[in-house]
Amino acid sequence: MCGTNFVDEATARKIAATAATFRQITTSPFGEDDEIGMLNLITPESMRAVMSRADAGHTIDLSVDYFLGMPSFTAAGQPPYQIWMTNTPRGTALDDSTGFGVQNELVGYSGDAVSMYTHCGTHIDTLNHFGYGTKIWNNFDADQYLGARHWMCAGAEKQPPIIARGLMLDVAALHGVDVLPQSYGITAQDLADAARKQEVELRVGDVVLIRGGQMTLWDDPQAYITNEAGCTRDGAEFLARGGAAVVCSDNLSFEQIPSTEEGNWLPVHTYLFAEAGIPIMEVVDMERLSQEKLYEFAFIGAGIKLRGATAAPMRPLAMPFLDR
Repeated sequence: MCGTNFVDEATARKIAATAATFRQITTSPFGEDDEIGMLNLITPESMRAVMSRADAGHTIDLSVDYFLGMPSFTAAGQPPYQIWMTNTPRGTALDDSTGFGVQNELVGYSGDAVSMYTHCGTHIDTLNHFGYGTKIWNNFDADQYLGARHWMCAGAEKQPPIIARGLMLDVAALHGVDVLPQSYGITAQDLADAARKQEVELRVGDVVLIRGGQMTLWDDPQAYITNEAGCTRDGAEFLARGGAAVVCSDNLSFEQIPSTEEGNWLPVHTYLFAEAGIPIMEVVDMERLSQEKLYEFAFIGAGIKLRGATAAPMRPLAMPFLDR
């Protein structure tokens, strides 16, 4: 069967989207203390099953490199990615910042530092990134859980390493283009048609990657970030109700830009986080997956444990299944 797999009643009760109400916070089916949402659908048993099939000798890197001038949310006033040297061999010998004097002539020391918005490059968003009003997933309220510097709950450090079945839905290939047109809205029908064409199905606990071809524009930052094609709420509901544990895109915003929903400038983010409890991974490079027509694989990734952060950089990997 292609599209979405059958979900029994017991499993459906664990999928927050089945109980979601439009523009309202959903209480987690995993308890009042739950901070990771549908990542709970990934279990030790499901991880062992995935790893038992993975071909570690054929690893595909799904992340991008970080560089000065890289695409980011600078147009929205966010800081750009920056890197600078903190030590150089000649400079350290000159100013003796290490305190080792003449030894600096022998020991050539280079060091650097970086500064960036956490939603920069390949990264995973956490459930405290967007909500409705002052509340986020599972009714955590900013008045109680947001400190002066960061959230005290649902931060990046709470998300576990992710090992799951990866499913790539190549919507750009479905439409026979290298990259979808600007502001194209990826609907449930697009996703179902892509799954049908690829002869795959969405299963509970999957990490679902949606390719719009945006990574073909990565070296042109302005083109990459302008009026991105992306998922609609309709498409997001298709994935959420099917049991996706994480959803991923090759664009910067995951969703269709600009919004077409009246009164909400980011309807898919608010839906996925606050109503469905699903983390979003963005700026994922799926070009090699598309070239190899690799639609099902072992997905492995983990974000940096930034306490309280709304996102964290990560370097996800895809490994084909040995029995494909």
